[in-house]
Amino acid sequence: MLWSPPADALERTRMGRFLTTVNAERGLDLEDYDDLHRWSVTDLEGFWESVARFFDVRFHAPYERVLAERRMPGAVWFPGAKLNYVEHLLGTDEDTDTVAIVARSQTRDDIELTFGELRERVARCRAGLQRLGVQPGDRVVGYLPNIPETLIAFAATASLGAVWASCAPEFGVRSVVDRFGQIEPKVLLAVAGYNYGEKWIDRRREVAEIRASIPSVEHVVHVPYGEPVIEDAVGWDDLLAEDGPLAFDPVPFDHPIFVLFSSGTTGLPKAIIHGHGGILLEHCKNLGLAWDLNPGDRLLWFSTTAWMMWNALVSVLLTRASIVMIDGNPGYPDMGMQWRLAQELEATHMGVAPAFMLACRKAGVQPREYDLGRLRMLLTAGSPLPLDGYEWVYEQLGPDIILNNGSGGTDICSGMVGGSPLQKVYAGEIAGRHLAVAADAYDENGNPVVGELGELVITEPLPSMPVGFWGDEDGSRYRAAYFDVYPGVWRHGDWIRFTERGSCVVTGRSDATLNRGGVRLGTSELYAVVEENDEVLDSLIVHLEDPGGGMGELILFVVLREGHELTDELRARIARSLKDSLSPRHVPDTIVAVPHIPRTMTGKKLEVPVKRILQGTPPEKVASRDALAEPDALDAFVEFANSR
Repeated sequence: MLWSPPADALERTRMGRFLTTVNAERGLDLEDYDDLHRWSVTDLEGFWESVARFFDVRFHAPYERVLAERRMPGAVWFPGAKLNYVEHLLGTDEDTDTVAIVARSQTRDDIELTFGELRERVARCRAGLQRLGVQPGDRVVGYLPNIPETLIAFAATASLGAVWASCAPEFGVRSVVDRFGQIEPKVLLAVAGYNYGEKWIDRRREVAEIRASIPSVEHVVHVPYGEPVIEDAVGWDDLLAEDGPLAFDPVPFDHPIFVLFSSGTTGLPKAIIHGHGGILLEHCKNLGLAWDLNPGDRLLWFSTTAWMMWNALVSVLLTRASIVMIDGNPGYPDMGMQWRLAQELEATHMGVAPAFMLACRKAGVQPREYDLGRLRMLLTAGSPLPLDGYEWVYEQLGPDIILNNGSGGTDICSGMVGGSPLQKVYAGEIAGRHLAVAADAYDENGNPVVGELGELVITEPLPSMPVGFWGDEDGSRYRAAYFDVYPGVWRHGDWIRFTERGSCVVTGRSDATLNRGGVRLGTSELYAVVEENDEVLDSLIVHLEDPGGGMGELILFVVLREGHELTDELRARIARSLKDSLSPRHVPDTIVAVPHIPRTMTGKKLEVPVKRILQGTPPEKVASRDALAEPDALDAFVEFANSR
């Protein structure tokens, strides 16, 4: 065990105060997190109503009941209710002078906005969008970086009952059109380019092609960022030129607020619709309770606008904590940049991707050299965190830090499993199930298992489950995505192992599992061992199954650190470490050096697309190059496949 809640955790934390409030209001006798979780998945109606009351959710029309249909898919939450997420996001007159946003960029000077300044700009942007003809239900999209203008445009859009979607300007034209084209936006906001470190990335040609490829776009708004200008576009200052009332159109609980897109490595990305009420309640619960964010706190988390973490970052304002918005190269001028920024801005919470954390460790970054005295929680998400990552955090940040490692997804725009200030932290393990998340591991027969690897499933509905997929009128794609294996039970697509004490380990995607001779292994477990070798910077494993039932072929691709070669000695050492640490059946048949491991923009390894390439599928049919973090990353795999 690496960390345990202090004796006064119930008094000091927001989750503790919530537990105490629930006991008083509902006549319960809950003592700890386990009690609270059991109640939350048993009395769904009582739990979610308590969340709404605790966070002072304002309903402009009353709800008939909390949960009208307790089934999946098809749960009906808070029927009759009307509200608006943005009304809860922007604070009140009491927050006018409180800092809401601190923005740091490699393209322009620093920006700081109070809640009062944010409210005024959202009101002006709302008025500007109305002048452009935006009405409830219309779509407004942003080809924008992680900057305050993006948040302002999103909030203004949602305040009108219109629907938001965004893509990072790192995305190429095809990827953007594949996403935005599905929802037929009326307004496109875009930058002309951005600095990535010291390099200027011009996006004017891409913006022109996107504009030409989506006929529904009636207006383009140029958001100034750097010196170049998008021609024939409404200027941001013009959009915000006229004052207007700060208003929030009440909408039904499940009225669309934004569309998030799946990674889109194969075919068109799923356009996942989220609703105002579900996102509001889920983010109040997760950010306010599990992350223990309070007024006066500050969260720093590097994210692009294409990742669901951006939406979570914005929602931090629901708790009246402030956010740090970072844009540019996350490792510029060096890997210590974000830690220095956390020191300078006195962050109480910091979020990092496991890959970034491990890259810091390999680069010799020493966070303990910085004054991080206000930092009390380190959050990680995006991919599994290996055991040595846990050890490094506590070695660097000391015994009082809460390492809150979690896993969830775009599908619910939140976490399913993770930690909290009322749960213990064990080395190499996620603390457990989030409140109201009835998560289990299922075997192939649909039976829950403990201590064994199984499919991550959810057996009770959540308010933030998708309203649906855009264009999926009969719901067939939605049902196929989550309910194709276990009827009435959400299958998330991850392998997970729960322990007897309720903690868990996520080992990777279930469609990329290594099953050799009946021994099933998650890919993240293998990567943790391989990347312990100092010479190895990154890795990817593919299992080509034998249709005849044999062992098949296991191929390991590695990216080596500068100055190293894939020698026979290194191959033997990798094989030996896998044999000793995991299983003799999972020693690769072939180890190949490649220049890059293909990843999505959010850092996920493209295991399945690489596998399909090795099976003979043309690369253009398995992945969109401009949806990749490194567009040329697949070339080496295509060359390897052709050479076999």
